[in-house]
Amino acid sequence: MTFNPLKEKGLALEKQLRNWHQIVAKPYKKQLVDCYSRTRQILMNGIEVESWGFKHQFNRFMNLDSEDKANISRLGRIENQQQMTCNWLSPANQTVLETTLGYEQVAVDLTAWLSQNEPDKYVKETFDFGLLEDFDHLYRYSQFAYMEEGLEPNDIVQGKTDIILGRPTQHHHNCNGLRLRKHYDKNTASPQTKINILTVLSAEQQTHNFYSEHGFMYGDHILRETYAEIKDVEEEHVTMYESLIDPNETMFEKLLLHEFCEVCNYYTCLEDETDENLKKHWEIFLDIELGHLQTVCEIFKKYEKKDPEEVIGSEIIIPCRFKSQKGYVQKILEKEINKRLAPNGEFYNSFDEIPSDWASYKVQQKVGEISAPSENCINLIEIYCDRDIVRASDELKNKETSLLEKGLQKTAAANNTVYPDKLQEMIQKHKKRKNQKETLI
Repeated sequence: MTFNPLKEKGLALEKQLRNWHQIVAKPYKKQLVDCYSRTRQILMNGIEVESWGFKHQFNRFMNLDSEDKANISRLGRIENQQQMTCNWLSPANQTVLETTLGYEQVAVDLTAWLSQNEPDKYVKETFDFGLLEDFDHLYRYSQFAYMEEGLEPNDIVQGKTDIILGRPTQHHHNCNGLRLRKHYDKNTASPQTKINILTVLSAEQQTHNFYSEHGFMYGDHILRETYAEIKDVEEEHVTMYESLIDPNETMFEKLLLHEFCEVCNYYTCLEDETDENLKKHWEIFLDIELGHLQTVCEIFKKYEKKDPEEVIGSEIIIPCRFKSQKGYVQKILEKEINKRLAPNGEFYNSFDEIPSDWASYKVQQKVGEISAPSENCINLIEIYCDRDIVRASDELKNKETSLLEKGLQKTAAANNTVYPDKLQEMIQKHKKRKNQKETLI
């Protein structure tokens, strides 16, 4: 059954204000919630933050008549209320690290889905590149979750997302110019591509914001440094994904795309949600966003003198079906863990192709001149349980050392780097002690 958002009136703007009891809704129970209900909640928080922020930028820079400007500000007020609801669906007893694992599960499984449903090959390649970095972040944070809180990572990801090293985080720090990608052409790009990019951009931006606002909340200095290190990578991800957007789009086109992005994501959340408490919010918010889309369409037609369908088409876009992406992630992991950024929006197929004057080397040498916090987590986990925490199939676990061998770039590596021989030593020590325990039993 087709769904044309342009033909749906939604809830009228004047009826969208809610009271505080509706805005601050009942949170989910962290012990019972499905991991993908959590990821939907996290994603929609990010989508709302992006949409709210954009409307303020829009009103700062655009000269509209007073009624249109007032309507944009009214939309922003409602977005702010929706963001509060989405964000505060998180329970108070969910720790920062538990929430962090949820954020990284969003990044991994969202990006993997987008990549497989992206019609533009270059954009897909960019998604795959970012995917392996977020995949490694999930692994690094999982070590700290175990050490700091005794948290079993599968209590959060519920076995749906593998936890094993990806492209090492210390190699994610790049010269900013290398992160810039080639943008799509607004006149020829598919609405799917535009919504895919805006969705992942919103998620990455919110991840950056969360780490910025919560990474200091632990006493462990190495963990605080790790949040700082990965927050800096998320800044690079925001730069990378936003550079894919055509800067020639008008502000009215961008406004239209933001509202369409919200409609598409709430529509998908409503279709997929299994938690009835969350589902009722997605249903209300879809109705609200359809009303927003109608308001913005009228503004777009007034100032652009064009049909909104020329920008967003006439059918709903599915930005993400949250489900396990293990097979796809493993394929990209084994194929592209050694890939690096090249100048002019290109990619090196392997870091073996990198010239000695590669611009990112200077960045990596400077930030890692004392140590890489993300490497320290592996050195520390040896004290707790001999080896790193890995949650993956035996087939993939057995490839861990070879993956590190392929993905680790020795030039500009930090002094505390865990090299493949050290990792293999840790693994063997763990096996030996496990066998000793079984013998005693």
